[in-house]
Parts: sequence; C-alpha cells; structure tokens
Amino acid sequence: MDTSERRHRLLLPVVLAAMFMYGFDLNVVNVAVPSLQHELHAGQVALELVVGGYAFAYAAGLVTGGRLGDLVGHRRMFLLGMAAFTLASVLCGIAESPGQLVAARLLQGLTAAMMVPQILALIMGNFAAEERPRALAWFGVTAAVSGVFGQVLGGLLLDADVFGLGWRVIFLLNMPVGVVVLALAARVLPRGAAGRPAALDPVGVLGVSGSLALALVPLMLGRGQGWPLWCWVLLVASVPAALLTLSYERRMLARGSAPLLDLSLLRVRTFSSGLAVSVAFMSYFTSSIFVVSLLLQNGLGLTPVQAGLTFAPMAVAGVVAPLVGKRWVVAYGTTKVILLGCAIDLLANLALALTLNRQGGHVGVLWLAAELALMGLGNTLILPALIGATLAGVQPRQAGIASGMLNTTQQFAGAAGLAVIGTVFFNALGTHPAGASSYASATVTAAWISVALVVAMAVLTAALARSSRTNSPSQVREPVTTSER
Repeated sequence: MDTSERRHRLLLPVVLAAMFMYGFDLNVVNVAVPSLQHELHAGQVALELVVGGYAFAYAAGLVTGGRLGDLVGHRRMFLLGMAAFTLASVLCGIAESPGQLVAARLLQGLTAAMMVPQILALIMGNFAAEERPRALAWFGVTAAVSGVFGQVLGGLLLDADVFGLGWRVIFLLNMPVGVVVLALAARVLPRGAAGRPAALDPVGVLGVSGSLALALVPLMLGRGQGWPLWCWVLLVASVPAALLTLSYERRMLARGSAPLLDLSLLRVRTFSSGLAVSVAFMSYFTSSIFVVSLLLQNGLGLTPVQAGLTFAPMAVAGVVAPLVGKRWVVAYGTTKVILLGCAIDLLANLALALTLNRQGGHVGVLWLAAELALMGLGNTLILPALIGATLAGVQPRQAGIASGMLNTTQQFAGAAGLAVIGTVFFNALGTHPAGASSYASATVTAAWISVALVVAMAVLTAALARSSRTNSPSQVREPVTTSER
C-alpha cells in the first residue's frame, strides 16, 4: 500500500473524529448539569444557555461555515475549525463563572460550525461513487452514537472524578483528542485546487444568522421560561426577517452574484425533497431521545450512567445497521433503505406506546432497551441513506454550502421538534407528576406524535424516490477526487 492510498484510508476516520467530537459535546453536558449547579453556582437561565447555546451557535453558523469551505477550501476550513474548537473546549474547561462558561460554549458551537460542514464536503469530494455508501454509512454511525456515548462516557467520567477535575474533564478531554486529530488531518487531508474567488455576502450572513436567532432562541429557552411574551414576539419577527433574507439572496442570484444561500440548490428535486424528509426525521429523532431520557432518569429514577447504559443497545444497533445498510443501498437503492428504516422506527414507537400504556410506571428497563435498539436500527439505516440521496444531485463546487444548508435544516428541525413535542410532553405530565406512571403516560403521548412523524417521513420519502427518477443526468455529476485546499 503506497503513501497516497494509506492517506486516503485514514481520511474517513480523521474527519469522522470531528463529527464525534461535535456530537459528544452536544450531549455530554446534560449529565453535568447537577455538577454545574453545585460547583459553578449556575442558575436556570445559565444552564439553559450552556446546554442550548452550543446548539444555537452551531446552527446559526452552519451555512456560513459551509460557504467559507467553498470559498477558501474545505481542507483549510476543517483545520481552522478543529484548532478553534479545541481551544474553545479548553476555555470551557477553565471557566470560573457561569458567564464565562456560556460565552465559551457559544464559541464552541461557532467553531463546530466551521468544521462540521466540511466533513460531508470532504466525503463527497474524495470518495468515488462506489465508495460513498460505505463512507456515508460510517458517517451515520458516528452521528447516531456520538450523543449516546456523550451520556455514557460523560457519566462515567464524572463518577470517576478524573484527576479531581469534576465537570471540567468533559471539556478538557477534547484537548489531547483535538491535537491528535489536527496533526493527522494536516497529513492526510488532500491538497487540491483553492476555493472560489468570491465574496462572503455579509448581508446574507447577518440575515441568515439573525433569522435563525430570532427563531431558535425562543424555541430553546421558551419552555423553561414559561413562554413569555418576548418569545412569541421573536418567533413572529423571524418570519419577515427570513422572507426578507430569502428575497435579498434571490435578487443576488438573479444578478449573477454569489449569495450565501445558493437557492438554485432548491431546484434540484432530490435536494429539496431530502430537506423535507430531514425535517420530519430530526423532529422525531431529537425529541424521542429527550423524552425517553426524562422517563429513565426523572420517571424511573435511574442515574445518568444507568440511563446511558440503557441506551447502549441503541448505540450497538447504530453501529451495525449502517454497515448492513450500505450493501442494501447498492443493491436496492437509497429510498428503499429509508423506507425500511421508517418501518422499523414505526414498529419501535408503536411498541413503546403500547408497552408503556399497558405497564405504565412498572415497565422494565430491558423492554425499553430493546425498543431503543429498534429505534437505533431504524434511525441509522435512514440517516446515511438520506444524506446520500439528498446530496446526490449536488455539484462538487456546491458541496460545502449544500452541506451547510442540510445541517442547518436538520438543526432547526431538531430544535423546533424538541420545543413542540417537549411542550406537549410537559403539558401531559402536569405540574405535579405522580411519579413513574405520570412520566410513562406523557411518554405515550409523545410516542404517538413520533408515530405520525415517521409516517410523514415515509410519505415524503416516496416523493424523494420520484425526484430521484426525474432528476436529469445533467444535475448529477461525479465528485472531484481531491478536495479544495
């Protein structure tokens, strides 16, 4: 095996390490909330910003991060993003006050938005068509299990009190990992043509980021604050802000300029249909994990480590499913694999609803672990196939911005689904829940909403299948074999 082939083999694990770091840090902070309250004296608002601010900053910066990758090169942006993310993680770990930690978490989210859009762009730009199902399968594995490992490993690290660091270890862990990934990435990421000589579109950056902020801030903080008037004002204001931004971007495109949002991508039917499926998928996926986590810890009284271990079969299924699914994608096509995943998810949520309805607060943890394993199987069959189908018609020069738009859509859908379904869940739970039975009943309500979303996914996937058949050959081009510098 020559040096070039060895570097190509290392490319995928190196870029997926960044994806794991992002997903791990998104979820690991949940198990540290009690420690932050006790040791850092963080109040409710600060805790919400520590948990939700990371996701907000990440979502707000994704499109810009993807565009920067197209402009200056995906390799360069990945390296800059990894270095900045590692530094931001260290700042989180040495924070001495809630305000410092909130600021560092916002910075951490923004730096994640610099590196994550480059991952899919590097995969699509450096793997041939026959290699992509395997690469995207591993991407799906990483995205699915990183959050679960965040809860399991985070709980173990806090229990072990590594080096007496307490909650700080969950952030400082990124320093040695980030240094190693950065060193390997500098060696294995291919050097190619430079990015496109075009402007960044600062008006588009402000418009997209501002519109997302107006919508995401109330969605993330509204439930905890009791949905005050300012939340509704911001949500309403986000609509005209988004419409004005889209209008401006459309005019830029018509003039032949390079807008931040490449709205021509929406004319690629596979891309627009894939975005619609992603909205339903992320709304269901994010909210279901949140609801089951509350059932396990608040309802059944499990510790964070025990709750995390209950998710372990889901993680195992998440590793196995894409490795089988990549062969099925080649043999049967992406849409059939997505539909199979929808059928499994439908079975899992029906089983969850019926089991909890029958057994209530006396449900066995093993039953829940088995149902979570089914969800993991279905979800990780869906995710890599859905990404591949969505990006199938995207040209290499648009890979970064397409990845940014896809990730932003997924993040926004996840936040919106969590806010809406979380509100339904807490309304069903009531102000004075009567132990495990109340949590079980509220989870049943959320599970039936998940059933409806999975059915919607299946219907939308049928539209994606029609889009795949009607895409003209000119819309689908082979990716280049090297990534931008």
